[in-house]
Amino acid sequence: MESNTQADKLNFQKVGIITKKNIKTKIGLVRKLKRYLESRGCEVFLDSNSAPFVLNTKGYKKTQILEIVDLVVCLGGDGTILKTARRLSLKKVYVLPVNLGTLGFLTESTTETMFKHLDRVFKKQFVVDDRMLMRITVYRKGSKVDTFLCLNEAAITQGSFARIIEMDIEVNKRKIILLQADGLIVATPTGSTGHSLSAGGPIVHPKMEAFILMPICPISLANRPIIIPSDRQISITVLSENKDETSRVGLTLDGQVVFPLLNGDEIKIRASSRKLRIVRMTGQNYYKMLRTKLGWGRT
Repeated sequence: MESNTQADKLNFQKVGIITKKNIKTKIGLVRKLKRYLESRGCEVFLDSNSAPFVLNTKGYKKTQILEIVDLVVCLGGDGTILKTARRLSLKKVYVLPVNLGTLGFLTESTTETMFKHLDRVFKKQFVVDDRMLMRITVYRKGSKVDTFLCLNEAAITQGSFARIIEMDIEVNKRKIILLQADGLIVATPTGSTGHSLSAGGPIVHPKMEAFILMPICPISLANRPIIIPSDRQISITVLSENKDETSRVGLTLDGQVVFPLLNGDEIKIRASSRKLRIVRMTGQNYYKMLRTKLGWGRT
């Protein structure tokens, strides 16, 4: 988390507005936000979701915005933030999430507090919560096929029916296990309260940088979750065959992107040099968030 001294050095002159897909019902808020930012002397860039509803405004692809601006106001739920994180470029961008969704694990600001929080941002009265991202690369027959960023988790599962997948798992080229299970989740600390938690994994504080390896319904009850330091590289080789369309093995990223896998494909996972830099008004009270969002202590 950046100190206030470091925040003092930031000067947000180019600001992007990235919204959830169905923003039409909140377009009045977008227009008001654009006017507010322009009154602060900012050059404002709207994404292609919202720009058509704002007169004389050009729309930009979200990836373009993230390569241009210094600050992004992200209007949506956690899903919008997950998509934004996967689009991050090497440019250092700060993200102020504003919750238009339901649960809002990653958001501190709401539509009611957004402008008050932005006033504090321009007074440099904020802190930055850095979140680890995973870099996931798929190799097929020794050649790179695709690379992804991921904020929450990568899950390897199979088909529309629960079938056993066989995977060879190594860390820094040292064998861990030949896993036979319904699947495998590799999560970040941010993602530890998501899919991994539902599968029985541990909650890991987001200030830690680590990987959580969470087998899904393994054949052997001895196969338990394991937490691995973030300076390691995880390698997962798929050994199962796709016998038909109902048994296809797939890699799912943050519950939003699915990439089909073949027998012999190797998935390499490491910590990315990029970070999701979340703008907060105070240091996050993580334990309060767990009590509020997960209902800890309720009877």
